[in-house]
Amino acid sequence: MSDREYPARPIVGVGAVVLDGDLVLLTRRGRPPNVGQWTLPGGAVEAGESLRAAVEREVREETGLVVEAGPVVELLERIVRDDDGRVRYHYVLIDFLCGLAADASREIVCGDDCPEGRWVSAADLGGLPVTEGTREVVARAVAAARGAPPGELEGLFVGDPYLPRT
Repeated sequence: MSDREYPARPIVGVGAVVLDGDLVLLTRRGRPPNVGQWTLPGGAVEAGESLRAAVEREVREETGLVVEAGPVVELLERIVRDDDGRVRYHYVLIDFLCGLAADASREIVCGDDCPEGRWVSAADLGGLPVTEGTREVVARAVAAARGAPPGELEGLFVGDPYLPRT
């Protein structure tokens, strides 16, 4: 059992929607939860680390890519319960729109906790099996990157519907 299973309190994590033209970066999960599914690169924030520094570090560790974090595109939570109803995983996640740093390579070199990474069409995510909410977060990020007004982004919120969307 990992230290992230059955936590005493929620774990703060970050995710990166890395866009390159009409492509988005996805990684295949190598660890629970959702092993084998495709998702956005990201992970837990370390003590003393800013959110933007955390998302840039996580992308670099998982894929070898150097990115620059932009605006927040989503705030959500993931609560996974076991068969007895106990909280097995609880994450509060902040997803950032990111772009490749100037002169950065597009070549993906996966780290030990990311078995595979791919650039796929942001429109259909390459037809890959993705984690819950990934499609909606990517759609929101694409809209934000294209300059969509906030009202158009609001309907794409994938977190708790009772949380304020501002």
